[in-house]
Amino acid sequence: MTYDIEWVEHDGLRIKCAVQRAGVGLPWIVFANSVLTDFSIWEAQADALAGRYNVLRYDQRGHGETSVPDGACTFEQLGGDLLALLDHFSIPSATLVGLSMGVPTVLDVLRNAPERVNSLVLCDGQSATAPGGRDLWQSRIDMARDKGMAVIAADMAERWFSAQFRSEGKHVKALEVAQRVPLEGYAACVGALQNYDYRSVLAQISVPTLIMVGENDGNMPVSMKVLCDGIDGARFEVIADAGHVPCYEQPLAFNEILLDFLSSIPRA
Repeated sequence: MTYDIEWVEHDGLRIKCAVQRAGVGLPWIVFANSVLTDFSIWEAQADALAGRYNVLRYDQRGHGETSVPDGACTFEQLGGDLLALLDHFSIPSATLVGLSMGVPTVLDVLRNAPERVNSLVLCDGQSATAPGGRDLWQSRIDMARDKGMAVIAADMAERWFSAQFRSEGKHVKALEVAQRVPLEGYAACVGALQNYDYRSVLAQISVPTLIMVGENDGNMPVSMKVLCDGIDGARFEVIADAGHVPCYEQPLAFNEILLDFLSSIPRA
């Protein structure tokens, strides 16, 4: 897999992007990463799509090498970043794939520019802040400020990945990425997660939609099934032996479902 690194200036930020151009006229797939990750979380997917689809991955604001915003951000801003990237790369419409924090990011694009969305893939995320979520996220911001990002990253690895996955050292790359997330970048995006609500958008979704969730991701399979039931015709898939980031923990199973879904979408 080869890709170009390109930088996009937007809203006072410098956004790092990985671009794979397979050819003029081929569909675009755009990936939005979760909190505590960067665009490398989608490496296995980008590799599987190489040569068949144009692929855009990017570091969401405050993560990876994208600039850190001043203060807490909103999903209107995170969605605005993604829409600005579609404009910059002259992508008229695309399949948008969101993981965790990426779910409300892509839902914001759908709400504000539905004509730019050909289809949706929503992974291990929610359409609104869960009850008690504000306080939970605040406790994690406080932990980060008090104990540092290494502690946050270690807590993430324990919650996101199975004991066997960790014992085999397969989590190490994700752990290292999480440790490098700037504290203020983490706090900014967690601020967005504390207060958002896109539930009203679900009934408006008319494009093909795939919901994927890790079997071992706490209550997420239940909450994502509820999300799926709110979208007409959406497909629901549970990834066995995976936690919060099935694209990374079980890439073969994830990719098989993703490619099957993409092949079912009519091309213009």
